[in-house]
Amino acid sequence: MTLFVRYFPILTWGRTYDRETATSDLVAAVIVTIMLIPQSLAYALLAGLPPEVGLYASILPLVAYAIFGTSRALAVGPVAVVSLMTASAVGELAQQGTPEYLGAAIALAFLSGLMLMVMGFLKLGFLANLLSHPVISGFITASGLLIASSQLKHILGVPAQGHTLYDILLSIGSHIADVNWITLAIGATATAFLFWVRKGLKPLLIGLGLKPFWADIVTKAGPVAAVAATTLLAALLELGEEGVRLVGDIPSGLPMPQLPPLDSQLWLDLAAPALLISVIGFVESVSVAQTLAAKKRQRIDPDQELIGLGASNVASAISGGYPVTGGFARSVVNFDAGAATPAAGAFTAIGIAVATLFLTPLLTNLPQATLAATIIVAVLSLVDFGAIKRTYAYSKSDFSAMAATIAITLFFGVEQGVVTGVALSIALYLYRSSRPHMAIVGVVPGSEHFRNIDRHTVVTGSKVLTLRVDESLFFANSRYLEDRIYALVADRPAIEHVVLMCPAVNEIDASALESLEEINHRLSDSGVTFHLSEVKGPVMDRLQRTDFLDHLTGQVFLSQYEAFRTLDPLTAHVAESHTPKKNAQSDVWSGPVI
Repeated sequence: MTLFVRYFPILTWGRTYDRETATSDLVAAVIVTIMLIPQSLAYALLAGLPPEVGLYASILPLVAYAIFGTSRALAVGPVAVVSLMTASAVGELAQQGTPEYLGAAIALAFLSGLMLMVMGFLKLGFLANLLSHPVISGFITASGLLIASSQLKHILGVPAQGHTLYDILLSIGSHIADVNWITLAIGATATAFLFWVRKGLKPLLIGLGLKPFWADIVTKAGPVAAVAATTLLAALLELGEEGVRLVGDIPSGLPMPQLPPLDSQLWLDLAAPALLISVIGFVESVSVAQTLAAKKRQRIDPDQELIGLGASNVASAISGGYPVTGGFARSVVNFDAGAATPAAGAFTAIGIAVATLFLTPLLTNLPQATLAATIIVAVLSLVDFGAIKRTYAYSKSDFSAMAATIAITLFFGVEQGVVTGVALSIALYLYRSSRPHMAIVGVVPGSEHFRNIDRHTVVTGSKVLTLRVDESLFFANSRYLEDRIYALVADRPAIEHVVLMCPAVNEIDASALESLEEINHRLSDSGVTFHLSEVKGPVMDRLQRTDFLDHLTGQVFLSQYEAFRTLDPLTAHVAESHTPKKNAQSDVWSGPVI
């Protein structure tokens, strides 16, 4: 039974579900439904799919996540970045507007869902930690710029193609003489209105005396107002006859359950994009879920989140949708609106289903420029130029990875950008791990604390060299440790003892063990004794299963201070007899504390 509850979180929160909780979920569902209708239509068009597919992808996935997901506030559905990645992946295999294109998008969702579920059952949720935040931030920023530029063609009313920034802008530039000025007026006005709604409407309404809760609801309904106004305008003025591109007829009714195309070659072609979409979607989703959960001291299970997202994508495919994930904007709205359980998502699915059944005929005259404006305003909030500046100031290596990810994504494509980001994340990790911070340390006078000789006033002596390594030892950095110790000993002919201080060493793998054996052997040949200090229990347990300690020329000391007093008692006595000087104008010791 415990295993059953483990994979069906609904059995946990469902036991305490009551009328008050249901009321909170229903209110949140109404607000999110209002927000999702125009977003779902817009993101489907961004993915190169008929608008109704966005609605289909916003129904069953929400129900599936309510059953399998662990976040109380995450709202699953089409999002901008995944929609762009879908268009990029499927556009390589089929022509937009064809049944093959839709079939490939459905297969992509199904394959992505299977991959996510397998990763969840294998407990691979930790993989999200392998992508550095600067790289993810860079990819999201570049994707936001790419998405916004791809929607300019709808704002201008011109045909344009391309999956990179250069191709998109070149294509738009070649058709600039064909701009439809009515479309431009609609698109520009809708964009300006939505930006104003996002920033200025809520303060205005509160200033007029409206309560913050209702002001927030009215603000979130801004895109719906833009859709209603431009649709009515297009219908009354028959703007379709003036060259304004409209959404057109949207089929009413719920999607019929279906299986994805069973084409082995198609699945092979989609395998790599499906994996990239799965990883990026999971990272985005779990980041949002953990952020919102922390605000209410709730817990997110990353492995179960993989299963929940996987089930949502499989459900999307079965209902004729395309890949989905947890969206930042709608999840924050869901949270702020008071969603108490994942049932809010199920109620939202009912609202979207009702809209699909009865409201789609009203959207026939909706200008595509309005949906483009909705996308532009939504994705530009993802663009964070401030993060680029902050990263540059803090870490030049992280900035290099971030800048490379942005450049590759913008000028070579989304998939190449993702691969570059993943490769750079792993490369940066390996580079930093292969060159761990190591410090020669000495004792702080009058204490038992050992600190870096380059940062503190310490006592060292001439016979004992103590090197503190601030990283676990493994194959990537073991040779670096060897070279560092040999170089230090070569520069200090008076050294009789080398102590490797290991308070930060959590593991020593087989390669590092061989390096320690080699260090012990070569130092012995040079007449230098090799010691260890402050070795953690689990590391010591593994060392005791080998014969390394039998051949160690020195000792393993419980503390570095014990090693210092044992190996160089005269210098230790000198250090004990001195006390550090106080700063004349404060009560703190001069120099850094750490």
